[in-house]
Amino acid sequence: MTSDSLKLPSGLTLAVTRAGNHGPTLLLIHGWTCRRSDWQPAIETLQEHFRVIAIDLPGHGESRGQPLTTWNVEALASVAAEAVRALEEPGAILVGHSMGGAVALEAARQLSSVRGVVLVDTFVIPYGDLTEDQAREIAQPFYDDFPSAIDGLVENFTASNVAAEEKTRMKAEMADVNPGHMLPLWSDLLRWNPAEAFAEITAPIHAINGDLVPDAARARCKGHVTEHRLDGAGHFPQVEMPARFHELLQKTLEKMG
Repeated sequence: MTSDSLKLPSGLTLAVTRAGNHGPTLLLIHGWTCRRSDWQPAIETLQEHFRVIAIDLPGHGESRGQPLTTWNVEALASVAAEAVRALEEPGAILVGHSMGGAVALEAARQLSSVRGVVLVDTFVIPYGDLTEDQAREIAQPFYDDFPSAIDGLVENFTASNVAAEEKTRMKAEMADVNPGHMLPLWSDLLRWNPAEAFAEITAPIHAINGDLVPDAARARCKGHVTEHRLDGAGHFPQVEMPARFHELLQKTLEKMG
């Protein structure tokens, strides 16, 4: 396993972790305000059967200094798609947690060939079904007091078994971003609609969901996404119950060949 950088033709340089040297390629995409190190335990397991690439998207982790003209889902998806092309892996499987799932879906639309997409608790918010008032209500606490809102997000969306010190780490890392970049991205994400991606992507789409995904989101995904339930998980299953999550992710990936 190595940590280095990936220079893109656009001029951006992404911090990446690479592991494994055989099997299909997995591109692991973290969530909003998160970072590639969230995937560390998964990488250690997956590298036995896959070539694994985890990236820090612009504005996040060790790539947080990388600039974007527009901070929205489409722009991040373009970066993820560019990374796949730069890696020369047209048959990659895109695995995205939370916002990373939205990025993975939009990146898959831009790529000529992907083997599949795995969404990890992406639809904890029912994207495509929020009213404008609901989107504003969810976004406003982050505009009012960003660190406190991040604190509340971690407290309210993690499973009860997560240790206090782990929550403290998550809060510190997720708050270590530029709100001037993250707030417009958050607002755009809340207004993102997956309908066009679902209509255009022909590769299989799977989802690993915890207990928080609402019925409206399941209805939205019906017919497009094969769901796998991880009972007892909150919004961060790769952190909350890594062994069970890795086992389910491995089985899900095997279905994609």
